Amino acid sequence: MTVSYSDLAEAPPPAWGGDDEWLECVRVRDETHDVRSFVLRPLQARSFRYRPGQFITLRLDIAGEHLNRCYTLCSSPTRPDTLMITVKRVPGGKVSNWLHDHVKPGTRLSATGPAGSFCFPAGPVKVPARGQLYLSGGSGITPLMSMSRAWADLGLDADVQFMHAARTPQDIVFADELKLLARSLPRWRATMVCEGRGDTPGYSGLLGRLSLPLLRAQVPDLLEREVWCCGPAPFMAAVRGMLAEAGFDMSRYHEESFNFETPAADAPAAAQTQPISTGAKRFAITLKTRGERFECGADETLLKAAQRAGIRWPFSCSSGVCGTCRTRKLAGEVEMKQGGGLRPREVAQGWMLPCCSKPLSDVELDR
Repeated sequence: MTVSYSDLAEAPPPAWGGDDEWLECVRVRDETHDVRSFVLRPLQARSFRYRPGQFITLRLDIAGEHLNRCYTLCSSPTRPDTLMITVKRVPGGKVSNWLHDHVKPGTRLSATGPAGSFCFPAGPVKVPARGQLYLSGGSGITPLMSMSRAWADLGLDADVQFMHAARTPQDIVFADELKLLARSLPRWRATMVCEGRGDTPGYSGLLGRLSLPLLRAQVPDLLEREVWCCGPAPFMAAVRGMLAEAGFDMSRYHEESFNFETPAADAPAAAQTQPISTGAKRFAITLKTRGERFECGADETLLKAAQRAGIRWPFSCSSGVCGTCRTRKLAGEVEMKQGGGLRPREVAQGWMLPCCSKPLSDVELDR
């Protein structure tokens, strides 16, 4: 596809509507030894519109298996012609390893999006009235980088304290660009916290793990800020504990809503062995294609009930975001609280997500 600047000036490309779109990889960049960025553009002229912090869902066929994975956009919507995702290679991770090993310039990927609520409210982008505190761990830096890149591109003087935790200085994603952002944004300050020096003996930054005393020392006005947190689940749980201990108003706390890929994504969870509440009403769930049936309590999701019954069901996020577990509902009613894993037209066609759906009656699924 060849598009001239004059063509773009005369007729701006249409916005991406959020349906499935084939994207082509145009550049691959190594960020660290196990983190790689992929720059993507549409096959047909499109203008990507999204909010900093949102994600796309890749729909992949790997070794005959259909897999969906969510990846936050680390690019800024101020540059609407391309998207960028940054992926950490996870030991045993089907998708992350496939992306690292097979995607190169020219590779085409099917994607849906954008979606997600870990982002600023819709409307004109303006400097927040309250100071911001960004807390990230590992590859959880991506949505906060999207926000920071947007501030820089828009020339907005946002008051941001950015604290990023990594294992070693070599594991800091976007290390060079973080320094550039600090020089271009007057009130944007980045602080790195590394567990160890690694192979950087001259490293003079903070060592150890993120802690409440460290937060208070680096961000004295912590309680007055709005907090945005993204990282591995244990990291976010630790941050919530610190803020609770500090007396932080959690109504000003924002957290990324879906889990990162782990090698155990398809394994039964420990919670599956827990029985449903004896007082909860139970409904019959029938899988038409498989010819199987199990019971589901009114207070649990269909996915948890299926796992408890020993039925293997593909899933990834467990929170209605990625769409991996989707199936079509043939009969019955459910209460579904999804986070963007299905488009409105898919819901109208009868698709549902067992990971975030609780039964209101007996249900029959096309599975």
